Amino acid sequence: MRNAFCAAMINLQAKRDILFLTGDLGFMALEPLQAAMGGRFINAGVAEQNMVSVAAGAASQGLQCWTYSIAPFIYGRPFEQIRNDVCLHDVDVKMVANGGGYGYGVMGATHHAIEDYGVMCALQNMRVHVPAFADDLAPIVGRMEADPHPAYLRLGRCEKPKDFALPDYAPWRCLLPGGQGVLVVVGPGAGGLLAQMATRAEADRPALWVSTELPFRADALPVDLLSAIAASGAVFVLEEHVANGGAGQMLALLLMQHGVHPRHFGHFHAKGYLSGRYGSQAFHRVENGIDPASVLSEIAARMMA
Repeated sequence: MRNAFCAAMINLQAKRDILFLTGDLGFMALEPLQAAMGGRFINAGVAEQNMVSVAAGAASQGLQCWTYSIAPFIYGRPFEQIRNDVCLHDVDVKMVANGGGYGYGVMGATHHAIEDYGVMCALQNMRVHVPAFADDLAPIVGRMEADPHPAYLRLGRCEKPKDFALPDYAPWRCLLPGGQGVLVVVGPGAGGLLAQMATRAEADRPALWVSTELPFRADALPVDLLSAIAASGAVFVLEEHVANGGAGQMLALLLMQHGVHPRHFGHFHAKGYLSGRYGSQAFHRVENGIDPASVLSEIAARMMA
């Protein structure tokens, strides 16, 4: 997704004056953006706390600022600066996090971000964007640019099947109809599910929905989604994020507020490091039961119970 993000930012900087700061990261991906922006592209060095405070100061003077680093270094290390300098003052600073979830694989827990958007959603004035596909980046960057509030963008690896035609971007999209309840996915994991689910008969798979903007709002839940959950009596949520503060808890609360009470509610989420070992992103997904095969198997078993 980094290349798609870079292209979207090149288009953005051509139409308005922005400042882009990187924490000494983005090599082999952001060089075209650096060339286009010149002095407005700043390498802040391995000093993420200072980078966020500088961005907040510049934004307080009316300049939109974008900051970029590996996910745990853009939301975890400078958390105090995000909370105090950015969110409490509601200034126009965007935090761009590369490698959400278990994206950095064997580099281990220090480089993973499995609690990031739960933390960010706890801050006032903060909006969170979790693109599922590279195609989402251009519209999401446009939405972030138009919103003068703080925002967090979690990038991952696009896993969309090559020949799948996506519907137009929206914060909530139904990608596939299905007859085994409703599966809501946050993040790029939707791509792997598409590859497996598209080969199954509609009656033998859940309807697949993807959501890309957090926190969920009661007034923004699609009527079609609520109707599908009520009619099937089953909803499942998949996210590469811990349960606490995650999308599963958000959706459960909003369903209660809407008076929708499915018989089956399943939450597939990151559980940390069950074996105490590190591996690839695929390894951690399998270990946590959030890979496509495990998710679809569990849903089928739940629906037959």
